Amino acid sequence: MKDVFITRLSKFLPNEPVGNDEMESILGMVDGKPSRARSMILGNNKIQTRYYALDKDGNSTHTNAQMTAAAVQALFDDAFPINRMQLLACGTTSPDQLLPNHAAMVHGLLKCQPVELIAATGACAAGMQAFKYAYMSVKCGNTANGVSTGSEKFSAWMLAKKFEPEAENLKALSENPIIAFEKDFLRWMLSDGASAALFQDKPNENGLSLRVDWVEIASYAHELETCMYAGAVKDGNGGTTGWIDMTPEEWAQHSVFSFKQDTRLLGKNIVPSGAKMWKELVERYNIDIDKLDYFLPHLSSEFFRFKIDEEITRLGVPIPQEKWFTNLTRVGNVGTASPYFMLEELMNTGQLKKGQTIVMMVPESARFSYAYAHLTVV
Repeated sequence: MKDVFITRLSKFLPNEPVGNDEMESILGMVDGKPSRARSMILGNNKIQTRYYALDKDGNSTHTNAQMTAAAVQALFDDAFPINRMQLLACGTTSPDQLLPNHAAMVHGLLKCQPVELIAATGACAAGMQAFKYAYMSVKCGNTANGVSTGSEKFSAWMLAKKFEPEAENLKALSENPIIAFEKDFLRWMLSDGASAALFQDKPNENGLSLRVDWVEIASYAHELETCMYAGAVKDGNGGTTGWIDMTPEEWAQHSVFSFKQDTRLLGKNIVPSGAKMWKELVERYNIDIDKLDYFLPHLSSEFFRFKIDEEITRLGVPIPQEKWFTNLTRVGNVGTASPYFMLEELMNTGQLKKGQTIVMMVPESARFSYAYAHLTVV
């Protein structure tokens, strides 16, 4: 088995950063009324700016595939051209269509040579599933290099006009035409962008590289019900009915394709399961936490920072806050792309030194999965 190194990282953020006061003017107001939950949600997540692949009038400026292709292209130059790429692994929650898959659409835009493709579709951990696939391909000698990506275009799913049929239906039923909190919640949490990593079987000749020591991913879906979902509705027993078993009229009346989050389940389960896995990994890999230099947790909201800190401390595997590196408040929660954004920014700070170690933590609330990766600066 070969050593595997991340030799380059890149990102693409569309348009100009969007401040909190600008969000609703771009996304629109459901039934023409300001969201009652918006200020509370933003107060908890602490995000100050994010990016939308939309113009000021809410019109699309980029597809998910276009943003991802731009991030991939930024990995390559004359010294290492794109015609040397052997593998493309793309993770996303928000592909532009059901078929063809997201990786195929990105490859189509790149217009390069034939390459092996894989698309990981899910929530935040899908970006790390693509990450692990590229790592494993190089590790076992299947390819000498591979590219993995994380990308999202959430904004178009969150436009107010996508909820208008539901609001009209609520009016017809003489109900208050306010969409449920589980739908409104994610309108103020998610944003757009793409990032990419190049994996090779040799480190950079000049400059630093990140050796990937291990990547671990686990699902807890066997014991926890669905928490974040789209294209489905939940019943009172925790089960789901998918769009394929619903009528087109029901799709519109219930905003079936919107992102929804069961915040009750989120608050109860997202931290304990991930902390338990961290403790198990510390023991399995005999990690000396005192020697760990950087901890990159993907936080969907700053609300969870101290809850994570409290739980891993309770389990006896604490990581001091001064070792945490995040950029949520500046970049926003970009799902599968967020772990890459943190790593790319850290790599380009100029702070890293050979021998330092990094742990990435990526929780996914869709049905509770967790990904961890351990890297060493070389």
